[in-house]
Amino acid sequence: MEKLRRVLSGQDDEEQGLTSQVLDSSSLSFSTRVKWFAICFASGILCSILGTAMLWLPGGGMKLFAVFYTLGNISALSSTCFLMGPVKQLKKMFEPTRLIVTIVMLLSFILTLCAVFWWHKRGLALLFCIMQFLAMTWYSLSYIPYARDAVMKCFTSCLG
Repeated sequence: MEKLRRVLSGQDDEEQGLTSQVLDSSSLSFSTRVKWFAICFASGILCSILGTAMLWLPGGGMKLFAVFYTLGNISALSSTCFLMGPVKQLKKMFEPTRLIVTIVMLLSFILTLCAVFWWHKRGLALLFCIMQFLAMTWYSLSYIPYARDAVMKCFTSCLG
């Protein structure tokens, strides 16, 4: 009877898959999750700033810029996995309100690295880094209620 009560109340962990148990953020304490979020987010910002500094190096500076900037954005994006858990983060990323910006963001990560390493197009890599920045900004604004609407109204009023 106790098992039935746990199952009906959603507290039964035996039916939860191993992957879900491993990836569930609740296994870490709140303070640990916040600390790792801060570490991961700060390292992401540091990588992005370091990558921007590498842009001005002669020779292979563009490659270093693209790699560090992309790794910084990926690190900053993945830092939120510590707050809400990886599975929940992925579900939120692919919600209908964020689907397009998530695809653009992930594609710009890949295309930045392709432009630098395979196509050897510096200008294209810079364009994709700008797309990364804009996509990450728009994605981040999607978590703040009415922020995207406010930005849209601001741009509309400036252009109109």
